[in-house]
Amino acid sequence: MRIHRGGSAVVGLALCLGALAACGDSSDPATGQAATPPTAPSAESARTPASAKDDAASLDGKVVVLDPGHNGGNADHPTEVNKQVKIGNGSKACDTTGTETKAGYTEHAFTWDVSNRLAKLLRARGAKVALTRKDDKGVGPCVTERAAVGNKLKADAAVSIHADGASPSGHGFHVIEPVSIGRNADMVSGSARLGKALRDAYHNGTGIPYSNYLGEKAIDRRDDLGGLNMSTVPKVFIECGNMQNKADAAKLSSAAFRQRIAESLAKGFEGYLSS
Repeated sequence: MRIHRGGSAVVGLALCLGALAACGDSSDPATGQAATPPTAPSAESARTPASAKDDAASLDGKVVVLDPGHNGGNADHPTEVNKQVKIGNGSKACDTTGTETKAGYTEHAFTWDVSNRLAKLLRARGAKVALTRKDDKGVGPCVTERAAVGNKLKADAAVSIHADGASPSGHGFHVIEPVSIGRNADMVSGSARLGKALRDAYHNGTGIPYSNYLGEKAIDRRDDLGGLNMSTVPKVFIECGNMQNKADAAKLSSAAFRQRIAESLAKGFEGYLSS
């Protein structure tokens, strides 16, 4: 989530609330993308390896918030995304533009696609799922507003989905867990359990190795992310791979592999929420 681009201004941010309805099960192709554009999972591609409810633990009544990192309109609206917001122990930009592969497949498109695939799988298990944005062509919302969605819904768990933009020599995934800054102290231990559940399920399900450039056994801890600092419910970030690394980029750009990512994360939530 590192490359920053610029552009002009727009109005309005949207949060996907309202009866925890789906945020639209189709994604808009990003313009000018060489790689496969993000689309909603088809009936066939969205199937779990063993068809859902019979083999998956029930998540009835559980509330999950999925935060697809960045947004498709961010790059053209620097005034909005660069606005400073309070994150509990300082200030940071409202949001950022994210990164992309060398072929031009954007992080915001990746996170939107994976989040919708994951939402469908979790709903099939009985969970109530909300996304922090309603499409992939808007601006923001700010990191503080993203955290507020989980807080307002008293979510049982939340995850912010990203892909990294590190040196091309770096490969693998890592999970970012919160450090207590005071206001978020009560969610730190739950977040650590969630982070480990998602890490293990992601590693086992996708085969992507632990990051070789950041974190310890794919776990990193930070106190500078507003999405974690301002959360009062268990929440972590996952950097699903490094978009600047050729091998990682090939996987993240594949629709079939994104489905595998979603299935792996669903397993992680199932393990955490059923324990």
